[in-house]
Amino acid sequence: MQITQCLHTAILVTNLERAEQFYGKVLGLSKVERPMKFPGVWYQVGDYQVHLIVAPSVPGEEKHEKWGRNAHVAFAVADLEVAKQQLLSQNYPIQASASGRAAIFTQDPDGNIIELSQVIS
Repeated sequence: MQITQCLHTAILVTNLERAEQFYGKVLGLSKVERPMKFPGVWYQVGDYQVHLIVAPSVPGEEKHEKWGRNAHVAFAVADLEVAKQQLLSQNYPIQASASGRAAIFTQDPDGNIIELSQVIS
């Protein structure tokens, strides 16, 4: 087997409107057409997609105190300080990367962990 590309990540959410506010408005992801009949939303990030799927609950696994050691989705941002200030201004929690790299972690309204990293090319 040879895996050639990562296509998408599915994230369980309990409230689609609240999740769309976070992923679409706060993170600024672009919504795309979705051919499924069950509740959810898809977002496009380059060649990659994020699929939000409505579920009655989100599994309550025990989370490590350092958020980067938990299951998470990572996105590159152009300016980490701008991203940090936008999250704080809208009362989303943030945690700096324990590694010291230019990255922060936040949580969506359901507690799913999102990493934002400033990638310098």
